[in-house]
Amino acid sequence: MSSPLAIGAVSAVLRNLLDNGMINVGAPLGPVNVTAVAPDTIKLDEPDAGPSLNLFMHRVSPNQGWFNGGLPARDANGTATSKPPLALNLHYLLTAYGNADFQAEILLGYGMHLLHERPVLDRAAIRRALGPSALGPTILPPAFQALVASDLADQVDAITVTMEPTDSEEMSRLWSASQSSYRPSAAYVVSVVLIEARDPTRDPLPVLAPAVVVEPSLQPPFPTIETVVPEKQQPAAQLGEPVVLSGHHLDGTAAVVRFTHRLLETPNEIAVGASPDPKRVELTLPSGAAAEQDWPAGVYGVTLSVVRPGETKVRESAVAAMQLAPEPVLPPGAVVRDAGTHRVTVTLDVRPRVRPLQDARLNVGGVSTLAQPHPTATATLTFELGAVPPGPQWVRLTVDGAESLLVRREPAPTAFDPAQQITVPA
Repeated sequence: MSSPLAIGAVSAVLRNLLDNGMINVGAPLGPVNVTAVAPDTIKLDEPDAGPSLNLFMHRVSPNQGWFNGGLPARDANGTATSKPPLALNLHYLLTAYGNADFQAEILLGYGMHLLHERPVLDRAAIRRALGPSALGPTILPPAFQALVASDLADQVDAITVTMEPTDSEEMSRLWSASQSSYRPSAAYVVSVVLIEARDPTRDPLPVLAPAVVVEPSLQPPFPTIETVVPEKQQPAAQLGEPVVLSGHHLDGTAAVVRFTHRLLETPNEIAVGASPDPKRVELTLPSGAAAEQDWPAGVYGVTLSVVRPGETKVRESAVAAMQLAPEPVLPPGAVVRDAGTHRVTVTLDVRPRVRPLQDARLNVGGVSTLAQPHPTATATLTFELGAVPPGPQWVRLTVDGAESLLVRREPAPTAFDPAQQITVPA
């Protein structure tokens, strides 16, 4: 999720896109100034003012797709138990300014073309636009230096740029409200910006209840992975443990299982070879230092490629989901309570390593908070929690939505793993 700096970061990325585009396109207008200010601040009476493009964010609206995804909740004591992200659409006005004939029209055409060619702001472009300058961050304006910490590139959903239909009446009201002279303009909506609360929340323990598995009766004649089942029916796998791909038409030769992750440029592969069972493929995830570096925790897409019996070409299954759980190394390196604020700080070793672009959250005794910033991949994280009650407390570590395995499902009965506890000092 993004921080509250994300709104400014979106404007900075769009301005950077337009600014670079004007240089690369080589518009036949000479140097073009690209700004992101309110229209009433633009000086139109300067005789030497060159052509310019202005990007003005004039309105913010809730994103309906995410708005009802969760509601803020509090327990009987008034403590926050959930804080859904603030999901926003940003509405922009792209305006062209020129003093000569046809300048504004040509410039607006170039600007609209650039936004049309980039309907999605990919993570790499966002990081380039907001990253520190090659000459060092000190040459950047202070406001732009702050936008580096927006975490905009790491939010779950993609950021799209779409032209927004605007009739003449609405456009007239907008320009009247800005008390500016009308210029050729086009309206755009940028969606979605997700701003996450950073304060600790209280998260209850999971419910100990069996899952219900529904198996479809219709089976298409292609390799299909229906579920990825970790060891002992756990909801997530761990490094070094076996997993089973369950489905149909999975038998054949030259079987290879591929695991894709948002932070991996190329998928991790495990060669299975011969797969005799059409309903299941068994494999073991790697372990050790190399695996802890190459297999980040989080959600993976799993596919199987196999040469089916009687065929010569390789077939590939559709993608199934698998979570790779992080593992807290207990006992932690340090658990310290501040004598004045009574807040608890936990220093914890984890595996696999947590990368800089991953969100890590620790829950101790129901109090949850994000890890302190980690600019490089690390096996040690620090968490500054609230006033956690003293004594033995259950521990849950979440990285990119994948949670450590607190619940022990086998052998029966289902119970909390007694090893997943730490002692908090008074």
